[in-house]
Amino acid sequence: MKYIYDLMPEELNLNPGYRNQQVWNALQDGKTIDEITNIPNSLKNELKLEYDCNLPRIVNELQSKDGTRKFLLEFADRSLIECVLLQQDYGNTICVSTQVGCRMGCKFCASGADGIVRDLTCGEILAQVILVNKIQHVTNIVLMGSGEPFDNYDNVVKFFRLVNSAGGLNISMRNISVSTCGIVPKIKDFADLQIGVNLCVSLHAPNDTVRRRIMPIANRYSVSQILDAARYFFDKTHRRVIFEYSLIAGINDKIEHAKELSKLIKGFPNHVNLILVNTFNNEFRQDKSSAMVFMDTLIKNGTSCTMRRSRGGDIDGACGQLRLRSMHTHD
Repeated sequence: MKYIYDLMPEELNLNPGYRNQQVWNALQDGKTIDEITNIPNSLKNELKLEYDCNLPRIVNELQSKDGTRKFLLEFADRSLIECVLLQQDYGNTICVSTQVGCRMGCKFCASGADGIVRDLTCGEILAQVILVNKIQHVTNIVLMGSGEPFDNYDNVVKFFRLVNSAGGLNISMRNISVSTCGIVPKIKDFADLQIGVNLCVSLHAPNDTVRRRIMPIANRYSVSQILDAARYFFDKTHRRVIFEYSLIAGINDKIEHAKELSKLIKGFPNHVNLILVNTFNNEFRQDKSSAMVFMDTLIKNGTSCTMRRSRGGDIDGACGQLRLRSMHTHD
């Protein structure tokens, strides 16, 4: 059965045609089919027979002391995903998942600990935003939850069209960020679209030797190739690239790594977002004092950088942790 949230208004193909926008707008507002008051019951029944019209079910919700809210969601096939709502001074940001699990296998990330189950459809990505928007108004979106967005490229690109559409949530492309671990051809394809979404690259190392130790994708694309793609993105879009860098004690957090990183990314507008690695995996640790030295070294070498504020640590806030814990609890 097709998922109704995958469709643009005109793809509903209803008769008379004005019903397309009526139904679509109501669904974007988070209404169920039965809650749409301006269409006949006969049409409601037709839609429910032809489509899966349900938003995911909230299996669990956790709220942090800092206001962060984490949702464990279940789709009709019983697939579990997570999304997170972050309340910030400049608005409410939702971090959405793009896949059930992840095939990238980054050593420090819980999302891919059990591999990938399947891609999410564009509508399943959108449904996370619609569901949370009913609870609290969403102003910003980051595709940084479970999954590698550019490993599910077509669905992610259509999601951008859906969530940006007038009559729907109409969230500005400039308020959306997508994070990739570095799938070079898709970075370039995305740059060619020039749609205004912010690009974040999960770099996490200044060279291939260190990167291969923690990120299997490094065996396919080199740091040099990723930097070339990032420059290509800037040349095409004139938007700076955000490099995400999770600091792992003793592996990538030394002063020489900071100096190497600064030298590596010079020459085009970018920003480094430093992250204290989450300690779900006992192999990797964080060292806050080393992290501050690392940041100071970047700044002294002329690199724009900030340290990401840790949010939701008391509720397994990092992507994949709640799903992983829930699955293993029921094994």
